[in-house]
Amino acid sequence: MTDEHTRVAVLSDIHGVLPALEAVLAEPDVAAADRIVLTGDIAAGPQPAEVLDLLREQGDRVLWIGGNADRELVEYRRGERTEIPDPIGPYAARALRTDQVDFLAALPATRALRVRGLGPVLFCHATPRDDEEVVLVDSRPARWAEVFTGLPADIRTVVCGHTHMPYLRLAHGRLVVNPGSVGMPYGRPGAHWCLLGPGADLRVTSYDIPAAVTRLIQECAYPDIAAWADYFLHARATDTEVLEAWSPADS
Repeated sequence: MTDEHTRVAVLSDIHGVLPALEAVLAEPDVAAADRIVLTGDIAAGPQPAEVLDLLREQGDRVLWIGGNADRELVEYRRGERTEIPDPIGPYAARALRTDQVDFLAALPATRALRVRGLGPVLFCHATPRDDEEVVLVDSRPARWAEVFTGLPADIRTVVCGHTHMPYLRLAHGRLVVNPGSVGMPYGRPGAHWCLLGPGADLRVTSYDIPAAVTRLIQECAYPDIAAWADYFLHARATDTEVLEAWSPADS
């Protein structure tokens, strides 16, 4: 972790939504970023193979982290589980090529980069120690102390995803950044992401959601794609509803 990066774009929870990913990749600040970090749950959605292919075309500029939904796709395809909690998961798992399953299986759980203005930054999916642990913007200080256990003292910024809601907060002197979700936003529509360096800037990219819904219906064979696309691309779930739903998982 010797190289220092001036600008890092963080994309989380793309969930196989190709139109949303295309819109974010077209952003000038994403195109100009030194690195693009993907903080997991990349493929579990309506266009998993297409999303992986587009991201791999970006080359070594992209740094990959696996999420719990990516792990579930791999386990399903390899016969290590018979169900996936997300109804679209089995469809997404079957839509992947074998080489893509192997690629997802090899993704690391965390990565660290040095970012100008922030120093060493740790990237993960849910928390540094678990790919589906829930922490929220209003999680208690004691919870943050738990999830930070064992982190090196020089890591002063932690970037996570998983909950699909963007926020910035301080916890025990560390900056916690959640960029929100590119493909399945909660609270408000748009493709959410973050730009790091020298600070942390939460961004949202607007795109033609009705056209994207129509495109998914035309291009995706998932039986319930019309309802799925309408609900998730329009962010029908409010932030209040989601926080209430997630809160029991926040111990």
